[in-house]
Amino acid sequence: MELLRNAVRPYAWGSRTTIAELLGKPVPAPHPEAELWMGAHPGDPSHLARTGLSLIDCIEADPERQLGAENAARWGNRLPFLLKILAVEEPLSLQAHPSAAQAADGYAREEALGIARDAGERNYPDPTAKPELVCALTEFHALAGFRDPHRTVALLDAVRTPSLSPYIDLLGDQPDSDGLRALFTTWITLPQTSLESLLPDLFDACVRHMKEHGEFTAECQTVLELGERYPGDAGVLAALLLNRLVLGPGEAIYLPAGNLHAYLHGTAVEILANSDNILRGGLTPKHVDVPELLRVLDFRCGDMPVTTGDHDGELRTYRTDAAEFELSRIEWQDDDRAEVAMPSGRPQIVVCTEGSVTVRGDSGEVALARGHSIWVPAADPELKVRPDGSGRAQIFIATVGAESPAHDTL
Repeated sequence: MELLRNAVRPYAWGSRTTIAELLGKPVPAPHPEAELWMGAHPGDPSHLARTGLSLIDCIEADPERQLGAENAARWGNRLPFLLKILAVEEPLSLQAHPSAAQAADGYAREEALGIARDAGERNYPDPTAKPELVCALTEFHALAGFRDPHRTVALLDAVRTPSLSPYIDLLGDQPDSDGLRALFTTWITLPQTSLESLLPDLFDACVRHMKEHGEFTAECQTVLELGERYPGDAGVLAALLLNRLVLGPGEAIYLPAGNLHAYLHGTAVEILANSDNILRGGLTPKHVDVPELLRVLDFRCGDMPVTTGDHDGELRTYRTDAAEFELSRIEWQDDDRAEVAMPSGRPQIVVCTEGSVTVRGDSGEVALARGHSIWVPAADPELKVRPDGSGRAQIFIATVGAESPAHDTL
């Protein structure tokens, strides 16, 4: 096992306090810090603290020891997952991610066109899918997945105005996935002049609904906040179609290919396939490719499942159908000093998100402070972890999926 040094991504939507506090650095940070990356993505790989070697080079030097022979063969000597801490101070863009087949096709197409992988108009910098799971560390607000269309019609009726009526009726006449596709496509392609006349009426209706303490107050407040932050953006209308979620600490949602979503506020652990492919649909000044977004979107609808994971002894594991990753959590309450055996035989990244712990194995032990992480090769024997001190402690363990179904949903 090796301590890691990890990169912090300074996106504008990030926090100037959350990641700095997590890492024990001065607060506030000089600029917004949005994501702490732990993994082997070429864009910002982790490095071994002891030698300075990047995790990519470490794996390439001995893939069978680092990943295990089966995983090395399966994933082409590449770590298939990326672990992040997200510090969401302002809403992220409305976005979806492609399936494996779509990613491979899109990557090959853009490579053939000679689009630089870091170009602003590039949709597919990676040839792989990007399913993801996000687990809340604090109260975490998100939009995710298309709401049941009957509920959406009820919401739209609650803020109905003459200018909105034709669009409400479009979904009301066909309250299913096809109706959602038709309405979303209409809204996302509206001319700017139409948006600028439609949105003020919507905002006025949302204010009225909130003053009346209506059923959809939270959704209306989100629309108003997004409208203030992204004036004239079609993504504000699209937000009306999505489930509005508030996750408590330890609660998680899984976002497979094609799921339209936007994170609004809070701190979370995110695990995802080792890819940076994003198709944006609004709420951003960045590149929005509407035809490509519509090609990957999944318009199946309904409530967004929220999970607290499955108990496996002291571990709580958040299982999905993503072959690329699996996330588990171990939590100790005050005065609980129990030593816990960690899984072994698979490559792992372990991050401490609360308190501090000691991880020990046959070759020694490592103290893991809050915000710090370690790399555990697949060849390492079983490790045990215990909390330090008397307060609460929590770690997350990221590894490859335990099952082996092919991951391709679209």
